[in-house]
Amino acid sequence: MILAYGEGDINSYSFDPHRTLSNLLTAWRTWRSPHLPAEQPDSAPDVLVIGGGAAALCAAITARRAGCSVLLAEQAPLAHRGGNTRHSRNLRLSHPAPTPFTSGVYHADEFWAELDRATEGTADPNLGRLLVEHSATLTDWLLEAGVPLQPRSSGVLPESRRTAFLLGGGKTLLNRLYALAERLGVRIWYDCEISAPQLEDGRIVHLTAQHAHTSYPLTPRTVIACCGGGQANRAWLRQQWGAVADGFINRGTPFATGTLLASLLQQGALAVGDPRAAYLVAVDARSPADDGGIVTRVRSMPEGIVVDTSGRRRHDEGGDTASTRYALWGQRLAHWPEQLGYLILDARGQRAAPPALYPPIQAPTLAALAALLGIDSAALCATVADYNAAIRPAAAEHASGYTVGLDPPKTRHAQPLTEPPFSAYPMRPGITFTYYGVAVDTRTRVRLAAGGVIENLFAAGMLMAPNLMARGYVSGLALTIGLVFGRLAGAEAARGVHSG
Repeated sequence: MILAYGEGDINSYSFDPHRTLSNLLTAWRTWRSPHLPAEQPDSAPDVLVIGGGAAALCAAITARRAGCSVLLAEQAPLAHRGGNTRHSRNLRLSHPAPTPFTSGVYHADEFWAELDRATEGTADPNLGRLLVEHSATLTDWLLEAGVPLQPRSSGVLPESRRTAFLLGGGKTLLNRLYALAERLGVRIWYDCEISAPQLEDGRIVHLTAQHAHTSYPLTPRTVIACCGGGQANRAWLRQQWGAVADGFINRGTPFATGTLLASLLQQGALAVGDPRAAYLVAVDARSPADDGGIVTRVRSMPEGIVVDTSGRRRHDEGGDTASTRYALWGQRLAHWPEQLGYLILDARGQRAAPPALYPPIQAPTLAALAALLGIDSAALCATVADYNAAIRPAAAEHASGYTVGLDPPKTRHAQPLTEPPFSAYPMRPGITFTYYGVAVDTRTRVRLAAGGVIENLFAAGMLMAPNLMARGYVSGLALTIGLVFGRLAGAEAARGVHSG
């Protein structure tokens, strides 16, 4: 229970024993409640919400507050509820003035400009306008819902002008929103997969709920799909990437299988994005196959060198030192032999490296380290020797050390690897999400490939996020998309119920 309902990333958040106790008590009360009612449930709720993360909860809460009966179906068991929201830390917010949680100002037009640039002009401008405008209302909504944010005055984290951090991380957000949904009367099913959507005359008329080998027919008046993409589906990834996908580690929920997405596309929903595109970052190769989260990320490439399984450098480790380097290295590793690389550090680099989830593989000499890694020792020693010989110290035109005559060069932060012991972190590409989903209109209704929309089917969260990010990313964007469009979808579904 403590692991399932902890306070999030221990490296990023302060510890409050009173808040921790409150969350544990909430978790205990929830755990004691049944996952499904003993009797067959209402088969025709006003609103069926598919998914269990931030988008789903916002949709369910909003629709319920509008007077609808709401059933939320979460495919994961209770202890793993919440999708990739469980691993979230921050959200991107526009704000015209400083707040207790964000410094300076961050206008909506600046937010949009940065999103448009990061996604190379692929973001839908109409949906983008909704995103940035409604992001300004999220702070008040979250606080009113009981979700705490990290105050700037705490000094725990560097001040951010663009993002606010969740106090306690994504698990605290989930616990608070689930508790609110239950108080409002949202019915919640765990271990429940929704499948077999049937479309007739531009409407969903039937779905199937599967739990414990029992099928329940459902005929909701409206449906909100918030069940994400297919990044946890290894078979589907292999279809897109080939054998390369076998080297991927899924950073998030193992329940993002894309089953509903595939069914909707087969029945004529309009696809958006690229099925072969994915947001990949470098993670420790010793990470679990699923659900490792942000703490598995490897962060210290500029402090050393990165080699492949033959002991060869392939890219400039100093070329990008911003947060974008994580995604750059994820994409690079996907195309390396065996999708495997090693970050090599000496004692100086290890001291400069931030804390990591796994201890480094360490040896007194480079040759001994190579033996531990299964790399030819002569090749690794030659690579390091060539690198050390090419280093030039910082000069007027270079703010930090750099290399000369080395291919590939290290353009910044070049420091010799000479001080034992020597360390290594094995790395693989970690998949966070795919850039593939369903197209929606500005009312969050799912669009049809043949034209028009599915009138009673709405989508929010990562299932429709490729409308806004078919490539690229900016920090905090995924959670903001889920929160904003979850609320919009809940309001639109409720409007459909009341007008129908």
